[in-house]
Amino acid sequence: MSDQPYIPTLDIRRFTAPKDSADRDAFVAELGAAYREWGFAGIRGHGIPQDLIDGAYDAFVKFFALPEAVKKQYHIAGGGGARGYTAFGVETAKDSKHFDLKEFWHVGREHRDAKYADVMPANVWPAEVPEFRERALALYDALDGLGARMLSALALNLGLAENFFADKTDNGNSILRPIHYPPITTDDVPNVRAGAHEDINLITLLVGASAEGLQVLSRKGEWVPYTAAADTIVVNIGDMLQRLTNHVLPSTTHRVVNPPGDKARQPRYSTPFFLHPNPDFLIDVLPNCVDADNPSRYPEPITAQGYLEERLREIKLK
Repeated sequence: MSDQPYIPTLDIRRFTAPKDSADRDAFVAELGAAYREWGFAGIRGHGIPQDLIDGAYDAFVKFFALPEAVKKQYHIAGGGGARGYTAFGVETAKDSKHFDLKEFWHVGREHRDAKYADVMPANVWPAEVPEFRERALALYDALDGLGARMLSALALNLGLAENFFADKTDNGNSILRPIHYPPITTDDVPNVRAGAHEDINLITLLVGASAEGLQVLSRKGEWVPYTAAADTIVVNIGDMLQRLTNHVLPSTTHRVVNPPGDKARQPRYSTPFFLHPNPDFLIDVLPNCVDADNPSRYPEPITAQGYLEERLREIKLK
């Protein structure tokens, strides 16, 4: 037996189509234990077809291969990167001296409630890759649905109603972010592909990371490499859920390091889905996550939109 710590992988069919109620309850308990320990878990049996994932990645790779001048036409000045293209060398992890080695695109919710129009802009689409829109939206919808099922299981684990999050995320300002980490062609690069950080949102679903490099900081302060199997979607807790649960569910620090040797000469593509609550959702510590050993760390509630804007300024996107 290896003493290497490992991040659990669970089959969500034990929740969505369980053989019996005991197995469903056990899944909820195991999921909660994984997140309390790691803030991360691998999810199998998610039902998202591999050809849907592959098709989306194919479109994303085609876009990132376009000339720089073409891609930059899709940058929205003053938009904080909320939609469209963000160029290489802009986003910087909080408290980092160096920008991240990546470029990315943001897809938001296509059908939005009119009352959120001022904080949830319309999507833009690259004309040069006509299939991009349909494939990105298909992946967005699939991950949004899986995220809702994950939140249902977490709600039960927290002692809440199974549908607790449903009406708090149905118009969430969630983001699908195709990322391209270009090949590293020089030695002694001072920065890593993505600096150590925690995510802003409720939960993040990461589909199909094409290369190793993701590392998760354990409770013991060790960086644990995490490369999931092809059929597994990595789901981690973000800072909004950490705040809501008074750190019962921790938002774990993670990074994407430059792989050694020739692997650094390969591009890396990944596509996280950042699941956000509705912009006006009030992040206020859940009463059942407060006790004598864990007093409330956040006496002042904040809206999801207010929290998002605060954090975007910290990472140099606003």
